[in-house]
Amino acid sequence: MLRRDFLKAIAATLVVYQSPLLATSSKVNKNQPKVVWLMLKGALDPLHTLVPTFETALKDLRPNLYKSIDGQCLALDKGFALHPSLANLHQWYQNKQLLPISAVYSGFNKRSHFDGQDYLESGLAAPDLENGWLARAIQVKNKQAISISQSTPISLRGAQQQAKTWFPSYLPDAETETYQALQTLYQDNPLLLSRLQEGLAVDELLAEQSVINKNKGNFINLSRSCGQLLAEKGTDCAMLTLGGWDSHKAQAGQLKRQLSLLDKGLQALKVALAEQWDNTLVIVATEFGRTVRENGTRGTDHGTASALFLAGGKVNGGQVLGQWPGLADDQLYQQRDLQPTSNSFDWIAAALQQHWQLNQQQIKHVFPAHTPYKGKLFRT
Repeated sequence: MLRRDFLKAIAATLVVYQSPLLATSSKVNKNQPKVVWLMLKGALDPLHTLVPTFETALKDLRPNLYKSIDGQCLALDKGFALHPSLANLHQWYQNKQLLPISAVYSGFNKRSHFDGQDYLESGLAAPDLENGWLARAIQVKNKQAISISQSTPISLRGAQQQAKTWFPSYLPDAETETYQALQTLYQDNPLLLSRLQEGLAVDELLAEQSVINKNKGNFINLSRSCGQLLAEKGTDCAMLTLGGWDSHKAQAGQLKRQLSLLDKGLQALKVALAEQWDNTLVIVATEFGRTVRENGTRGTDHGTASALFLAGGKVNGGQVLGQWPGLADDQLYQQRDLQPTSNSFDWIAAALQQHWQLNQQQIKHVFPAHTPYKGKLFRT
């Protein structure tokens, strides 16, 4: 390969992974409402996360799984509790900055991860893989978004001019000569030169905050980077993803690790947001839930209803919302899953509408098949 072609190949990677953030001013409006959309891929088990400790049947339905957390859960109201690994989120709840919602689903009632994720990201009755709900939201409000990912997720497709991606470069640190060569190569291409320079500027900003290190792809560091970019660059919203929730076997240990990672990552996001935390809405959702009964390998299989979490400095937290369906056989969906009692998009629509002050026409454009929840989700 010729040296010039090699440099172009590297540059293409930089353009995708380190796209400019559109809003580059260091003077960030402290009252600018921000949104962080975190998608948990793999189907979060709600009964092991937002635990209904009042359900006496849980010990029989999950003799091994429930035993692993029995007596250790972090108490909420109405007899619910958080998994013991969610210590930071529990503190948010006590500070009325976390709002858990039980027994929700997206409307997707099959059991394919990929189809369920597409459905959750599109937000349409018939999923469109090039038309995401967050893209529609930033379009109607003329917002700017950043995805902390290696490619544009479905959630942000359809708003290419307002949505960019960023991901830390895995190239060795001793790339100074390569970067200089790229800048020379791009002298006659203002667009690519600008993208290269701004991508490098983002890395420099995060390096100053000790974010860029050998664990660049770690969720905690990515979350910290996300918060820093929102706080320092003035971007309006961001998307993060965290996989690893498909717990068919040995679930107790797997979710202990995953929930600890989630908890620490979200805390890193909050700390990095600093003053902007009070103006931020964090939405955490998953494609579907898990079976109520544990399986023969001490895990759970693909289910239906799961849990949704809203968080932020002004979220009307400290309470558990959602109608609880019960765990008796005749209360389960298809006699195996937690029965959904509300739609995730109704809650997300309400949160977006209230947080970004969307009018009825705008919210209908974002979620044409859904009606926002009527309750008050933020404190004044």
